[in-house]
Amino acid sequence: VSQVKALHVYDFDNTLFMSPLPNPKLWTSQTTSSLQTQECFVNGGWWHDPHILEATGQGIEKEEPRAWDGWWNEQIVDLVLLSIKQNDALTILLTGRGEDNFAQLIKRIVASKKLAFDMICLKPQAGPNNQTFTSTMNYKQAILQDLVHTYKDADDIRIYEDRIKHTRAFREHFETFNKTLLNSSDPASRKPITAEVVQVTETNTTLDPITETAEVQRMINGNNTALISGNHPLSAPLEIKRTVFFTGYLVSPIDTARLVTLVKLPSGTRENEVKFLANNILITPRPCPQLLLDKVGGIGRKQTWQVTGIASWESRIWAARVTPVPANASYHTDNPTPIVVLALARNARPSEANRIQNWQPIPSDKQYIFQTEVGEKVQLRIEPAVEGEGEYESLFQNRNPKRRRDHQEGPDSYRPARGGHHNDENRRLNGLNGGYRGGNQNRGRGGNNNANPGNQNRNTRGGRGGHNHRGNNSSNNRGRVGRGAYKSLDDVQNNSRYAHHGSSYQPNYDDGGPGQNFSNNNNDGYNSSFPALGGGIGTYNNSAQGGGDGGLPYGK
Repeated sequence: VSQVKALHVYDFDNTLFMSPLPNPKLWTSQTTSSLQTQECFVNGGWWHDPHILEATGQGIEKEEPRAWDGWWNEQIVDLVLLSIKQNDALTILLTGRGEDNFAQLIKRIVASKKLAFDMICLKPQAGPNNQTFTSTMNYKQAILQDLVHTYKDADDIRIYEDRIKHTRAFREHFETFNKTLLNSSDPASRKPITAEVVQVTETNTTLDPITETAEVQRMINGNNTALISGNHPLSAPLEIKRTVFFTGYLVSPIDTARLVTLVKLPSGTRENEVKFLANNILITPRPCPQLLLDKVGGIGRKQTWQVTGIASWESRIWAARVTPVPANASYHTDNPTPIVVLALARNARPSEANRIQNWQPIPSDKQYIFQTEVGEKVQLRIEPAVEGEGEYESLFQNRNPKRRRDHQEGPDSYRPARGGHHNDENRRLNGLNGGYRGGNQNRGRGGNNNANPGNQNRNTRGGRGGHNHRGNNSSNNRGRVGRGAYKSLDDVQNNSRYAHHGSSYQPNYDDGGPGQNFSNNNNDGYNSSFPALGGGIGTYNNSAQGGGDGGLPYGK
């Protein structure tokens, strides 16, 4: 003990190891927060379920032999190795992960990297004096207090931490600690210690979206099992539902990059004041009813367009007018004319594109021709199951369950929009004017040769277990599941919304593009097919995978 002159303390999650966070592109913001809230799940949720950490990368069985290559903060790894070589330093790994669930797993992860810590500290159910810890910070401060009093000859302590809130709390803790020592009359008390808290750059990594959805479904299954047995306070089972923000002709990232070059910003406009979109031609700012979906050719149907003009409105919104190719192609859009919203100034809304009156012609070399694919902007959410709720009704977030059941007209219901009522395409959903999800809010018009689109984009961002949000690296993937807590792996293939394209069709969507540089923007473009769900409680509906507790295996 007397030989220890320095204490080097390293945090684990997103300081030393890049632990995955809930994907804010996959889940709504409310669900992202709920996943990290301990009280929402019987097993404690994201940060208390070892299956989540085990699923990192391609799963523990594949990652352990290669020491989770690519999942470490290599700069911190180098510092740990230097600390280990320092003869008078005690090297400590300190994490708020629970000892019961994570002790063996974290030791395996660290051992695979050959990091020989002197101490690996995880949060116990109770401290040595039977005290309980109300938070991770409360626990870590108690450990640090014991360390500096045990190693009284240590002159300095260095703590590496990624969360700003925690670095601030550590600094304040040792300021108070040293002041108390200076005012102490106890001769047995140690001398003040030099404390340095190093702020580590935040990271943001995510799981494969199919794996993540399956692991969350696993948590839900366990939650619902506890509810059935009476061991959980929730009043209703939970299930994963889809939220469809809009349906549109989705533009590929390559064509998005071309289209945004049409934007001519006023002199002096900074790029961080503008969000570039160019990602879709709106069909309808809500889930598309089946009859309308049939008319546009179904999810996945390809449609070619050509740019015929550009315009802006009060330097707030920039758009391109388009026409279908061939000109007599059948299409639908809720906007007065088919458009691609190219860019938005801060606080502008895509629906403002309908205020544009004067379209400017463009040179022939700028009249880009591009192909789109009918698709949806989708995120997943976790909500209580609603008895009698149909698949279409489940696509709407935060709607009154009673109104859902009382709704007399289903997903195929229409009434003509005002004007142009002789046009068979000129229709819209009945009773869904309120609660639309993104896109333009104006009344819809559409048709075979004179219908139209707009655009919409939403941001979601989640935090970590009630603490500061972390991350700067985006993971480019998204997932999808159908309604219900106990779906099989065949649900996407058997869904009538995708029946037009055969049993193997997997929708592939992009909702972003280059230059989306608002600091709070999380809808960067990426492509990924929607994942399906595993089986329900105690079941596994994909017989090829064998028995299990539902969801996709993460490497077994």
